[in-house]
Amino acid sequence: MSPETALDIFRSALLTALLIASPMLGVGLVVGLLISIVQAVTQIHEMTLTFIPKMVGVILAVIVALPWMIRTMLTYASSLFGNLESFV
Repeated sequence: MSPETALDIFRSALLTALLIASPMLGVGLVVGLLISIVQAVTQIHEMTLTFIPKMVGVILAVIVALPWMIRTMLTYASSLFGNLESFV
């Protein structure tokens, strides 16, 4: 296997991992920002107030995005295993 091929596989693996993680990261970011704005306006600085809504939002994002995440992982795995003979 050439170094270019290995780098291409590594790059596509990182891109796939970023795509799969993006729904949860995005929801956590938006929920955290909204809770921070609410805390700044109301001057309530309770740690559980930020943790629980983020956790619920991320769980809901996983439930909603799970079929897409599985399809993305299966597409990457099938393309990787389909081209396995060309790596040798």
